[in-house]
Amino acid sequence: MKKTIALCLALAMIFCLSSCSKQEEASGDVPQFDGLRYEETVETEFATEFTIYRYQGGYSYITINNGDNIFVVPEGKKAPKDVAKDTVVLNQPIEHIYLPATSVMAHFNGMKALDRIAYSGLEAGEWSTEEANKAMEEGKIVYAGHYSAPDYEILIAGNCDLAIESTMIYHTPEVKEKLEELGIPVMVERSTYENHPMGRTEWIKLFGEIIGEPEAAKRAYDEQAEKVRDLGSQPNTGRTVAFFYVNSRGNVVTYAGEGYIPAMIELAGGEYALKDLEVDSKLSSVNMSMEEFYSRAADADIIIYNSSIASELHTMEQFYDLSNVLPSFKASKDGEVWCTSKSMYQETDKMGSIIEDMNKIITGTAGDGENLNYIHRLK
Repeated sequence: MKKTIALCLALAMIFCLSSCSKQEEASGDVPQFDGLRYEETVETEFATEFTIYRYQGGYSYITINNGDNIFVVPEGKKAPKDVAKDTVVLNQPIEHIYLPATSVMAHFNGMKALDRIAYSGLEAGEWSTEEANKAMEEGKIVYAGHYSAPDYEILIAGNCDLAIESTMIYHTPEVKEKLEELGIPVMVERSTYENHPMGRTEWIKLFGEIIGEPEAAKRAYDEQAEKVRDLGSQPNTGRTVAFFYVNSRGNVVTYAGEGYIPAMIELAGGEYALKDLEVDSKLSSVNMSMEEFYSRAADADIIIYNSSIASELHTMEQFYDLSNVLPSFKASKDGEVWCTSKSMYQETDKMGSIIEDMNKIITGTAGDGENLNYIHRLK
């Protein structure tokens, strides 16, 4: 009997400590709202640009590192009266989204939720997500104008309930203001500001929270994260990789030593050839002359040409046409020149798979590239 009482007391104490811990957390840095009880903060593995707080009844509050805040209201319920006026309030269901942010379409496709996108900021054929192009051809997603010049009449007539913009919208603030004036909530996503590549993929959790599909978002993220975790047990090969493209002026555009591209290369088992390159600006990309680039990366074991912005290359002849210096690179002589697909920038839901491709190249198991999905060897 005494043992039973002692066990009950111990369990009660554990429960009390757990409850107290929750209450302390809720009364600390966690935002509080009248009538809502805090439940949990969604765990993020790599993303640092957003935080999701959940409350009883299916409510969520999302903070983004640009200062924006989003309050998600479940269907049939109302937002608390003490939600700040500058908070974007989204009333579920969210089913008629206008999407000019190009890196986000892949996230919705990864959740099997393209039916939530009603309006596109790109025309049919411009998306790397083929499912999105097909949906536009079938009329399921309608082109509603470029981010800087949306067709407001289409959006209003179609009951657009959210515009997801990239930070490019800050170049045309009057557009954001007009959308809000018309009653269309606007959120500005910052997935491209994540330094870790899987942080970009993890933004799928935020979009899943908004549309009420958190489990689908978590499944899609975990599938990609598992690929990276599997690579983590492999030793670094020490092979160096240069990643760049040549712009219309003949200059090289490459990346500083800190950022998501160098991180991808390191996760794949290689070393970024310009890891000591630093920049003073907030931009991760760096412009330099071909001569300077040669002095820094001539001995790189592998070259990966970035066609996500430049033209996609398929032959060494096309590569050499960019500059008469390129044949002198070690990777050129060794036949280790590769090129990304045009879609890589938009494939934010597949970062694990892209890193997996890089790993095959770096470890010498890619062959001629027939087993790769996002990178190909130049012939």
